[in-house]
Amino acid sequence: MTGELGDAALDVIDAHVHVWDPVRQRMPWLDAADSRLNRRFTLGELAACYRPFARLGVRFVGAVYVEIDCDDPLQEDRLIAADGDRRWLAKVMRADVCAGSAMRVPLLAAGVRDPLHVPSSEVGRCLADGFIAGLEALGRAELPFDACVRRGELADLAEAHERSPQTVIVLDHMGNVTPATFDGEYRRVMQRLAAVPTTYLKVSGYPTADRGFVRELLAFSRETFGDRRMYASNWPVVESYATFAEHLETLLDEEGVNKTLFADAAARVYGIGDADRARAARIEETSGIGETGGIGAVGEAGTINHIDDDSEESCELILKACSALLSR
Repeated sequence: MTGELGDAALDVIDAHVHVWDPVRQRMPWLDAADSRLNRRFTLGELAACYRPFARLGVRFVGAVYVEIDCDDPLQEDRLIAADGDRRWLAKVMRADVCAGSAMRVPLLAAGVRDPLHVPSSEVGRCLADGFIAGLEALGRAELPFDACVRRGELADLAEAHERSPQTVIVLDHMGNVTPATFDGEYRRVMQRLAAVPTTYLKVSGYPTADRGFVRELLAFSRETFGDRRMYASNWPVVESYATFAEHLETLLDEEGVNKTLFADAAARVYGIGDADRARAARIEETSGIGETGGIGAVGEAGTINHIDDDSEESCELILKACSALLSR
């Protein structure tokens, strides 16, 4: 990082954060992942990662939770619903995207993700008629869809969005690009995606060791998506291909005080109001370095968020059909 950002503070909404507890949750993908990820992570731990940047003028406001591809999404819903930390500004939850009358979406969801990048997801699934119908249903319900896709299926996603242009689609992790795949084909398909004005891009997911690659990638994304980009750390997964600090430092160097990138775009897409942002910022400013937030942690008012999955309380989270939303 070259220096301070100037007189104006930069509010940051982290648009892509995961927390989990492998003791309580089963995530099959962790078996083959970096061993450093195989432990409990909490929002309080992430907040501590931001505190060294306060001297530069960075103020961590809060984060967007994103589903973790676990084998029990209903348990995940219950655990996240029980986490009372107000620094969670929005939650993108798991749902099977399908014909609207059959799709169930958690009440707490500000957005939906149905992972398209995992081995269990059939190639080309996003082009199925039922999937397109589900995207259209999400659009009518004003719920954005987070799309995490394999690099080779970006063109499929572009076609799917062209068939459901009223739906906001947020492309995760720059389309999972690497220096080896940052080529003409990638540029063309990203330009095709950006041609649909309801496409947004999360600036995350790329390795940062090659600064020339990062600078060129960011310049291309800026030219192609403009103010439809949002900062995301992808914490804690970022530690498996870069570091949290290097990712944020590089963006601050290359983008400066870009309020749209670092906060406003995420607030616009996920419906985060000014009051929510101010409340979360106050909580962060008064919190200590100790661990708060996350599954099984102590909430904002000192309430215990750790719950028994079989308790009556944990079963009170109600799921609703997307068709009910669409009847408005």
